[in-house]
Amino acid sequence: MGTTSTNINRRDWIRKSMLTAGGAMALPYIGLAETPKAPLTLDAEGNAIYSPFFKEYLPKPDAMLPELAARLNANENPYGPSPMALEAFKNSASGGNRYAWRELFQLVDKIADFEGVESKNIMMGPGSSDLLEKTAMVLFMNGGNVVSADPAYMSLIRVAESVGANWKPVPLKDDWSHDLKAMEEAIDDDTKLVYICNPNNPTGSMTDHQELVDFCSRVSEKVPVFIDEAYLWFLEDGAKKSMVSLVNEGKNVIIARTFSKIHGMAGLRVGYIVALEETLGKLQNITRGGMGITLPSVYAAMAAMDDAAFLEKSRKLNAECREYVYQSLDKLGITSYVPSSTSFIIFPIEMEGNAFLEQMTELKVGVRAFEFMDQNWCRVSMGTMDEMKTFTAALHKVLA
Repeated sequence: MGTTSTNINRRDWIRKSMLTAGGAMALPYIGLAETPKAPLTLDAEGNAIYSPFFKEYLPKPDAMLPELAARLNANENPYGPSPMALEAFKNSASGGNRYAWRELFQLVDKIADFEGVESKNIMMGPGSSDLLEKTAMVLFMNGGNVVSADPAYMSLIRVAESVGANWKPVPLKDDWSHDLKAMEEAIDDDTKLVYICNPNNPTGSMTDHQELVDFCSRVSEKVPVFIDEAYLWFLEDGAKKSMVSLVNEGKNVIIARTFSKIHGMAGLRVGYIVALEETLGKLQNITRGGMGITLPSVYAAMAAMDDAAFLEKSRKLNAECREYVYQSLDKLGITSYVPSSTSFIIFPIEMEGNAFLEQMTELKVGVRAFEFMDQNWCRVSMGTMDEMKTFTAALHKVLA
């Protein structure tokens, strides 16, 4: 399979991103794709090559995005924002002519109390991906390497590469968890960061909590460890699986959280990281963090944190849809799907990825397609039950 490193046309790349994931993995790279340091690597068919073992199938840039009956390609919560968040947003919209500094400090204090840390350990941003990318820009402006799983969520990694870093990918273990031993062994004198997405994206898999605590405690003495917990709150016991407590122990860890997933606020752009004050100080040298968050979004985030009923509803309905998809895949004879701890499921497909995407899109169902572990995969987000029934009907037609 031939590959070519191509600075693709910006407009074409935007259109590709819209057709795939609402830009979930590709869009953060738009602004940096034109730099000669790390152009996007495409294969002969125009698909994204992330590593020798990890590829994403992308629609042709001239393809037109139809009106989707089931938009299941960006891991959005179909039930949000919560009623309380919507009301807060609406009531505060008239204040959109003012900066939100005072209200942002209130949100920071609320998050700090929720996380059990001090306000000085919180940094806000317009979504957690923005903070992942700012971290990459700061840590790798003078080169170095980042160690992470393969496959992994690519936002931080692609930006790190764009400013001169090398990616040291470590394949997941057979049970889809992070190979922490191999990741630790991959660290060398040039390693500036270890990045862990837990639960992992795009696989939806979890790494054992105690093993991860031990790893982060030990490794953070040598190099910062970034733990992306975007999907953790889809777990009933998500708080018990977090690495946030390590900050209070003085460990050099960075934990990312977002309001985009369980809170259903992907379009309102609110996220944050939790880290040592010294670590956040380095990031604040290039960004004011919460400057990009609108006042109505700040109020919506504060209200969303109080809407426990909505969070429980989202977890329950998400779990019901996952179980429905599992049963549907079983009926199709697809039993080697990856058990998910998130709002999406990934499963193997025995057909070429671009053809699969094209046929699913023709049936007005949006999904993602990848190749890793010498296998093609479909990743489908959990929507409403009606959307999942639309998806399974389309899947049966395409794979039959």
